[in-house]
Amino acid sequence: MRVLIAGGHGKIALLLERRLAERGDQAVGLVRNPDHRADVESAGGQAVVCDLESASAEQVAELLDGADAVVFAAGAGRGSGAARKDTVDRGASVLLAEAAERAGVRRFVQISSMGAGAPPRPGTDEVWAAYIAAKTAAEDDLRGRDLDWTILRPGGLTDEPGAAGVLLAPPPVPRGKVARDDVAAVVVALLDEPRTASMTLELVEGDVPLDRAVQAL
Repeated sequence: MRVLIAGGHGKIALLLERRLAERGDQAVGLVRNPDHRADVESAGGQAVVCDLESASAEQVAELLDGADAVVFAAGAGRGSGAARKDTVDRGASVLLAEAAERAGVRRFVQISSMGAGAPPRPGTDEVWAAYIAAKTAAEDDLRGRDLDWTILRPGGLTDEPGAAGVLLAPPPVPRGKVARDDVAAVVVALLDEPRTASMTLELVEGDVPLDRAVQAL
């Protein structure tokens, strides 16, 4: 399987690229900064320089040639303001989904965030509110497209080793934390299970082994 990953230098994306490469799949990581290519390659992926804030849908569709699936794992990241939450967390996802439609790549897994799908809580920090609004808009756009999409909303992300089990279910799921390594593992499992298409799922630590959690869906 050839999987194109937007946000290819992100922590989840690098873990995902390593998991895919270790089992013989091709992981293609889109990176904005050419200096990040070496990290993607060290994880076993192929690095392609592409700025989703300035590229066209046609240009991205060309990069999708030969892909079997797409994963949106991009984000504006810490330190970015409300404007970039919109251009990356919403705009880049919309662009990638449009490119996938143009290229005929139907399988699309979007990494979103718990909290998306509802208005930000009163008193929420302006940047966090913009982030949640951007993720919600990206989800809404994806649901309206002719793609085999799955939306994954992880809880609070940690760099701890993967847990023994997870809680993976349609919302609402109680708020909690989840290791980035478990997020990457769940994305791989979702890519392998086409019956999870058209599902919105939330993910936190739990007590169900990952493979059983996906099968239970």
